[in-house]
Amino acid sequence: MQDLRISLVQGATRWHDPAANRDYYGDLIAPLAGQTDLVILPETFTSGFSNDAIDQAEGMEGETVAWLLTQAELLGAAVTGSVQLRTSEGVFNRLLWATPDGSLQRYDKRHLFRYANEHKRYAAGSERLTVELQGWRINPLVCYDLRFPVFARNRYDVERPDDLDFDLQIYVANWPAARAYAWKTLLRARAIENLCYVAAVNRVGTDGNGLEYSGDSAVIDFMGQPIMELPAEEGVVTTTISATQLAAHRERFPAMLDADRFSLD
Repeated sequence: MQDLRISLVQGATRWHDPAANRDYYGDLIAPLAGQTDLVILPETFTSGFSNDAIDQAEGMEGETVAWLLTQAELLGAAVTGSVQLRTSEGVFNRLLWATPDGSLQRYDKRHLFRYANEHKRYAAGSERLTVELQGWRINPLVCYDLRFPVFARNRYDVERPDDLDFDLQIYVANWPAARAYAWKTLLRARAIENLCYVAAVNRVGTDGNGLEYSGDSAVIDFMGQPIMELPAEEGVVTTTISATQLAAHRERFPAMLDADRFSLD
């Protein structure tokens, strides 16, 4: 692994306006060209978190997927974030992972937010995704997934040369300010228990339902210490995470050797 440059894009997503959001986020990330390896956008960055936005969900051949691939090419970096996407199996809150070579991978949010009735209108995913970038194994997840540590667990197999499933876990979110303490606490817990870095992006501003968002986007190290935290305002920041420091921590504190073995259904 090489050290990895990560850019967090904490924006005030426009309500139910995909075209405006593509323009807005496109302007925010344009200066990152050649300056980063990974750009992280919030959850549902073309619409805000809304059950009603399902009516304008695009397909995989729509403008947003094409836009994301274009941004990855222009920036020379991987770009990720989630949007509502319609398929023959329903509409998913789908995280997309686009890379400069034109490849696209996806993860469908498994844990749908029952408190807001997301489970009544959206289809749930089932499979975890692990992607690779510059030697890093990365596990991207979406918002409410943060509350479910079994699904998010970094598993270890002594017979595998790679040892752990991932080195960096990502969360993209629309996590309201009223539950900011839980957001901050659980991000640190996932980093500590999984012996990994965590990078998390939340939106700011007030959405069309009147919910306020305080951002609190962050990059957190394997000890649960924040490397970088954003205040409750629009911002794009870049930091570098160290492959050497991660490897040294895992060698010094190999808690994965004592972990319980399990599988996911």
